[in-house]
Amino acid sequence: MPNIGPGELLVVLLIALLVFGPRKLPELGKSLGHGLREFRKSTGAVGEELRRGLETTPDVPAPVPVLSPVGRAGKTPQPEAAPVDPPHS
Repeated sequence: MPNIGPGELLVVLLIALLVFGPRKLPELGKSLGHGLREFRKSTGAVGEELRRGLETTPDVPAPVPVLSPVGRAGKTPQPEAAPVDPPHS
């Protein structure tokens, strides 16, 4: 950001007074102040939202464990036999 001394600031204000006139200059300063205030509010809100987003971790579901087909005794489980219906006589 450039360093503006009191002499340069006086020249800028004098030129603004000549361009806009003494009646319009206070209105211009007021609207510039409101605009800067709104800009600061909006950038602060965006910064706060980003900060909150970075601080929180997203809800990620826990990984589902993959089950092995091997039983507890180290044997592969056998499928159960389907029940047999007695023949109809």
